Amino acid sequence: MRLEAVGKRYGLRQPWIVRNVSQDVAAGQLIKLEGPNGSGKSTLLKMMAGVSTPSAGRLTARPHTGYVPERFPGALGFGAREYLQHMARIHGLAGAASGAAVDDWLERLGATEYARAPLRTLSKGMCQKVAIAQALLSRPGLLVLDEAWTGLDQAARGVLDAAVVERLAGGGIVLFVDHDPARLAGLVNERWRLAGGTVTVVAGGGQAVETPARETVIIELAGLEAGSLPRLAEVDGIREVHGDSGAADHQQQAPRLVTLTVDPASSDTVLRDLLTWDGVHVTRVWPAARGRQPGGPGRGSPDSGREGRGDHGPDSPELGSQGRRSLEAGSHEPGSQRRGRPEPGLAGDS
Repeated sequence: MRLEAVGKRYGLRQPWIVRNVSQDVAAGQLIKLEGPNGSGKSTLLKMMAGVSTPSAGRLTARPHTGYVPERFPGALGFGAREYLQHMARIHGLAGAASGAAVDDWLERLGATEYARAPLRTLSKGMCQKVAIAQALLSRPGLLVLDEAWTGLDQAARGVLDAAVVERLAGGGIVLFVDHDPARLAGLVNERWRLAGGTVTVVAGGGQAVETPARETVIIELAGLEAGSLPRLAEVDGIREVHGDSGAADHQQQAPRLVTLTVDPASSDTVLRDLLTWDGVHVTRVWPAARGRQPGGPGRGSPDSGREGRGDHGPDSPELGSQGRRSLEAGSHEPGSQRRGRPEPGLAGDS
């Protein structure tokens, strides 16, 4: 994907929000976009997702895109599953494939019991899960995440981390904004800094950005068979393996959860390898201080201080619409409960 002198302003006499951005983005890259509030991060992400047209320049070779915006007017008169089925059709899924993808992501994100509930009745955190599900339905080649982790419960944050790794392992591109500096630690290939409307690559260049020496990466797995436990010792980069204490009924049964301590430089490779193992699911990924027992998130982890559902936190964003018109206009009508056709921008353009 290529950005060629891309710029955006809202009117001929208005200042440039983003200007003269030229970057090449290779397949399989994870890019973190940084910058102060109001610097234009969301504007740039909208253009890269295809839901906003550049005022100058062009963006070429953009893959089929999944997009989770910062805000979404959740007052649409649709049930969660109904909305996802509609978005699946926009993404090109039909018939059994559409229903299977919808059910799979509702289950993975812990939203199945709310599938029939109207979007306007859901908490912000639960609506965020619906937004994430629609973006991932079609296994997009480009995944754009604008503060997508905000408002999610601990389990859902782990699912989204794992989904990012899956997209990267499949050769996809992932761009994200998140205020947690530890988010996806050890996996980021480039960090883009947006200031004054222009982008500077402050770290990376295609290779994984080095994680500070004081940190290691903890990976939590589920679904590992007892016979596969010895294989973990053969994977380069894994330092320690810990089973969920007391989870196994006897020695032939694997623990329900297995926690790995991994070298930061090897975490990307280890995750890609583990995702090829039958039945294995990555439930959480977080950084930890060296020498700390990896029993779960603690100080310095993305989950620190945010236990529980997290659906009702004061910083939980309203989901953004993912259509060209609904994202730009619909987000200004949060009180509307008129039933209407959801716009296709939440999926982005392919």
